[in-house]
Amino acid sequence: MKNQRLKNDILLVLTLLVVAGAIWLITTLTRAPGAYAEVTVNGETVMTLPLDKDADVVVGDGERSNRLIIESGKAYVTEASCPDHLCIKQGEAYRDGETIICLPNKFVVTIVGGEQSGIDAVSR
Repeated sequence: MKNQRLKNDILLVLTLLVVAGAIWLITTLTRAPGAYAEVTVNGETVMTLPLDKDADVVVGDGERSNRLIIESGKAYVTEASCPDHLCIKQGEAYRDGETIICLPNKFVVTIVGGEQSGIDAVSR
């Protein structure tokens, strides 16, 4: 009886892992590439940069700053004044809806403008 119960538990866990993996794979592969990197600091949008043009910008002042690089259609942070540097470790963002977040500096980069987002243009 215990053997059958253990086999059923293992089968249930494996089934849940396969279903979760399939959902993750589908959502990852169907996400469209983004067109813009929207940069917000303290909840306010400070700039919107196109991903098709390379850029190197420092956002913020000396005590709270992040260096954002846009290169080859991808955005990533290379320098940050925060103590943990998790925003640097997050790596590249390029798909619609992906974000890079630095909580200590209240800095957020959101990739927008993929095929499904409906954004046609950005004004400056």
